[in-house]
Amino acid sequence: MNKLQKYRKKPVVIVAFHYTGRKDDFELMRWCESLNASRQIEFSGDGCTIKTLEGDMRADPGDYIICGIKGELYPCKPDIFKATYEAVRSGV
Repeated sequence: MNKLQKYRKKPVVIVAFHYTGRKDDFELMRWCESLNASRQIEFSGDGCTIKTLEGDMRADPGDYIICGIKGELYPCKPDIFKATYEAVRSGV
C-alpha cells in the first residue's frame, strides 16, 4: 500500500516573454532565435502556436511564453504565471 507523500517543486529560474499580441511578433521571434527555439513557434491570427513536448498549444495576447529547463517553450496564462513565478534579482 502506497503512503501519500508530499512533494515540493524545486526552485528553478526560468526566462519568459510576456506576449501582448501582434505588435510583439518580431520581438518574440528574436527572443526565440536567441534561445535556438524559433522552429517551435508559428504566428496565426491574434496569437501564436507553440510546438510543445505535449503537442501544439496556443498562446494568446496576455499569455507568458516560458522557456523550460531543456530549452522547450510553452505558454502560460497570466493568472497561473503570477501565482507560480516571481521576478528574480539581477545576477541570480
